[in-house]
Amino acid sequence: MDEELRTVPLSELYPFSEQPFKVQLDEGMDELAESIRQSGVLSPIIARPREGGGYEILSGHRRVKACEIAGIKEAPVMVRQLDDDAAVILLVDSNLQRENILLSEKAFAYQMKLEAMKRQGKRTDLTSGQIGPKLEKRRSNEVLSEISGESVKQIQRYIRLTNLITPLLDMVDRKEIALSAAVELSYLGSKAQSEVLKVIEQDCTAPSISQAGRIRQFYQEDKLSPAVIEAIMREEKPEKAKLTFKTDKIRKYFPRGYTPEQMEETVIKLLENWSRKRKIDKER
Repeated sequence: MDEELRTVPLSELYPFSEQPFKVQLDEGMDELAESIRQSGVLSPIIARPREGGGYEILSGHRRVKACEIAGIKEAPVMVRQLDDDAAVILLVDSNLQRENILLSEKAFAYQMKLEAMKRQGKRTDLTSGQIGPKLEKRRSNEVLSEISGESVKQIQRYIRLTNLITPLLDMVDRKEIALSAAVELSYLGSKAQSEVLKVIEQDCTAPSISQAGRIRQFYQEDKLSPAVIEAIMREEKPEKAKLTFKTDKIRKYFPRGYTPEQMEETVIKLLENWSRKRKIDKER
């Protein structure tokens, strides 16, 4: 593999064209920017030459953003000569090592890598450092399962999420819809998913796995309608867990000296006011 370490101006670094990973401007980014401000970029960005000039980032999107925040104008870059499929595999492998990967990121990353491996059709060790058999002898999803450490079925479940409309996928990332329920909803067309989303927003609820499964069944039998979705979604769910708050997490929002009972009473009143306001807004 041809590679060369260079110092490259940030203005010449561009995100990968199919980048599925999001660069979050969070506390972790602030810490990374401060670390780079004090110690510089300790691990080089990995990039490849970009058609039209500059370089396409394969690993280090967060470091590049942190450099911008820290006021750093250039960074060390390991430039590699890679074709599109090898670039996708390196991008996915390097970024999946990060903590706190969103389910949507994992879904699109696995989809990209699986498609690249199918097109590649020869080697699985171009970027992962693992020597594997040719893909003609084994299905590429089986090889991907071995490399990733996740079962073929689980990888398929993640990839199903790429069929969700964006608002539902965002809810999955926020853990407002369970993965298993989201997989069931992914078999619906976009129009039916939009109808499910309407009920979720109206009732401030999300389908259980059982409800999502029945919605899918009605859809596949061509019997799904907004009325059916509402009927299924508005069924009372069995209580599985109690919602509790640790006092030390919410005490800062109350006057000093408030007892837990006073806190609870205040929270209930606030929720009642919120519910009344929401009902009024609906009727307008």
